[in-house]
Formats: sequence, structure tokens, C-alpha cells
Amino acid sequence: MSNVAIVLFGELGLDRAAQGVAGAAQGLKAAGAGDVTAVVVGSAADGMADGLAQLVDRVVVVSDPALEDYQPETALQALSQVLPGVGATTVLLGNDIYSQEITPRLAARLGGSSLADAMEVTVEGDSVRATRSAYGGKALAVYELKRSPAVVWVRARALEPGLPTGGQAAVDERAVQITAPGLAIVERKAEAQEGVRLEDAQVIVSGGRGLGGPEPFEVLRGLADAMGAEMGASRAACDAGWVPGSWQVGQTGKKVAPELYVAIAISGASQHLLGMGDSKVIAAVNTDGDAPIFKHCSFGIVEDYKNVVPRLTEKVAELRK
Repeated sequence: MSNVAIVLFGELGLDRAAQGVAGAAQGLKAAGAGDVTAVVVGSAADGMADGLAQLVDRVVVVSDPALEDYQPETALQALSQVLPGVGATTVLLGNDIYSQEITPRLAARLGGSSLADAMEVTVEGDSVRATRSAYGGKALAVYELKRSPAVVWVRARALEPGLPTGGQAAVDERAVQITAPGLAIVERKAEAQEGVRLEDAQVIVSGGRGLGGPEPFEVLRGLADAMGAEMGASRAACDAGWVPGSWQVGQTGKKVAPELYVAIAISGASQHLLGMGDSKVIAAVNTDGDAPIFKHCSFGIVEDYKNVVPRLTEKVAELRK
């Protein structure tokens, strides 16, 4: 029986987050937690099952017509039937909206315990421990999950992706019994998506309240285009209506972990840092030399963005020719 299970959603595919969850599970296995089973809810995206089979010891695809369009109740029914047979003492999920929604409910149905937004999950003997930030990122707290299974969603994109095991695990199709939930989705609205999803971006150029309005974001757009980056923003900029809400990075927005995060006219409040603090390299431009962002960045310039961004854009464009 496997001691670790990862739960993924077929429609999301084997993205950076899924690979990060697999990496976390491999770390638990290396620490003695047992084999790893990947449970995919809904039909696996092209190549997803085969890709997972190179990262874990077993892949179980739970397919049913009722699971093709995500609903929390149908997903919970499926997982409640499959996971007990897997025998997992630790269940890991990513930081996508689906996983965040069902993690505590899944733990309740399995009789286990749950934790959200874990930066690290370890095993200490028979205990599962998870580390997460506290006090707005000013401290770290380690929690011991007493009830088994421990169901945890992790900051998947900030974790190292899983490495091929050198083998090819078996892929099993599992049928489940799904009863109609007591609710129905009446309407779906999809926002147009250009480029890479913000959560998957390798480079992000982000602007904040200090820009003073929507027009300066066009200047930042030029820098982002020159760098091949995606655009982000602070909550204040989004709340002001300067940019779309889908650009928001922070505790109540997107959690990102790019290779490079460029924060322009962003003070670095704890709410924003919780969304981008896992970035590999942070660069900042701000007129306030005492702005909190400078305590967290690798490179910083105390200057008006108007004197920096156009010149930086020009230089980047020259280097990328």
C-alpha cells in the first residue's frame, strides 16, 4: 500500500504546480514515507498520465462523465471512494483553486486533518509535519497533523519539480459511483487569457499604487514585452480599476514563484509579499528607500520608475536582439 498520494485534476494537466506536488511527494518518499500514488480526477490531459508515470510509483485515473466539469461535490465523492483503497497517510494537493476548495472537506470525509498553504511537508516517525508562514510572513510555524490521513495543499509552484524515477509506473482506470449533487452550475464565465498563466510565468513585471494610475502600466508593458514577461499588479492597483483583477498578486490574489519578479512602485506590504515571496530573484524600483520591498529583494533601485523603466526596456531590447 502506498503511504503518499497526490491529487491532481485532469483538466489542469501536468503543469508546473502538478510537478511541484510530485516533487514534494518524492521528498516524503525519500524520507521513508512509502511509495507515491497519483490520483487524477477526470480524464487526464494529453500526456499527463504518461508524464506522471515517470514521477510516481502508481497512477490512478478516476474517470466518470460527472467529473469532466469540476464540481466540488462530485470530486469529493470520487476521492472518498478511491483514496481509502490507496492507503495513504499523507495526501498532497496543489495551490490551484480546486485543491484549495476541497482540501478541508476531503480531510473531514476521510476522518483526517488538513492544512493550507504549506511551504514544506516532512515526516517525523509516524507524524506528518507541515511548515507555513505566520504573522504575515514574519515568522514560520510548524504544525503536526495528528489525525491520519494528513491532507495538505502546498505552494506547489515554489517547490522543486519531481524528477523522473527511471521507470514507468502502471496507469489504472478506476470507476466510481457518482450521485447527482444537490446543486448545479448555472453559468460559467471564462476570462480571455493571453500568454502564459501568471502562476506559471518565469518572469513577472508587476506594478503598484505608486504608479499613480492606469497609464504607467503601458510603460511597464513595454518592459514586460522586451523581457518576455507576464504582467502583475498589487491589490491596490487592481482595486483602483487600473488593471484587471486577474493580475493581482498577493495573499488574496495569485500566488506566484517565478525565476524573476520585478516589483515597480510596490511598497512590499506583507499581503503582497505572501503572494510573491517565493520568487527566486526579486528586483525592485521605488522612490521610498525605506519601503519594505527592499528588505526582500536581491536588487533594488531607489528612483522614480520614469527614470528607470524606459532605459531598462531599451537595454533589455538591445541584449535580446
